[in-house]
Amino acid sequence: MKRSRINEIMASAAEMIHEFGFTLPPFAYWSPEEFKARAPDVRHVIDARCGWDITDYGAGRFDDMGLFLFTLRNGLLGDLQRGGGMCYAEKLLISRQDQLSPMHTHVIKAEDIINRGGATLVVELFGSDDKGNFAEDRGGTIWCDGIRLDYAPGQKLKLAPGESVTLRPGDWHAFWGEGGDVLIGEVSTVNDDETDNIFREPIGRFATVEEDEAPTHLLVSDYKSWLG
Repeated sequence: MKRSRINEIMASAAEMIHEFGFTLPPFAYWSPEEFKARAPDVRHVIDARCGWDITDYGAGRFDDMGLFLFTLRNGLLGDLQRGGGMCYAEKLLISRQDQLSPMHTHVIKAEDIINRGGATLVVELFGSDDKGNFAEDRGGTIWCDGIRLDYAPGQKLKLAPGESVTLRPGDWHAFWGEGGDVLIGEVSTVNDDETDNIFREPIGRFATVEEDEAPTHLLVSDYKSWLG
């Protein structure tokens, strides 16, 4: 993705988030230079990879297959492994109309996906085989706002604003906005986007960036090269 396009998506997303009454934390608006200067004081933000995340899954077709995310807070895997401490994470996502977030599951993370406003969020669901792999002939069990739902393979769950679904490891899911753009909340166990996204197809989690202009704000995938 071109950096200029990433900057445009950031600006548009920030506007939509504001329209729905949410405010991002102060570090969201730091310039790359300010982030670098303050890096020693915000190691948890960096190490937990909180911040801006825009991906086209390496396919170069963001409008068709892509996702905007902002990680607001995130714990550490060590806390989760010992069962104490900061074992949770929270994100805001934006799924544009008919923009696919492709079929995937997680090995560790359980998550609540919440329609925070906008259009309808469609979540397509499949179960796993006995080894945890994608199974086109299996369904499973989820909870929608605490109410049990046994889903059939390929079932499309439609969430209106205010509705949510709880997904656990082994629940394969893809999602997109129907009828318009959707602001999504995600509350989960500790999030590790580098290792805990298992896609049905062999695609990448992060975009390759073409530096055609300076970044407005850093992506989480920029932290290693910019901040060390």
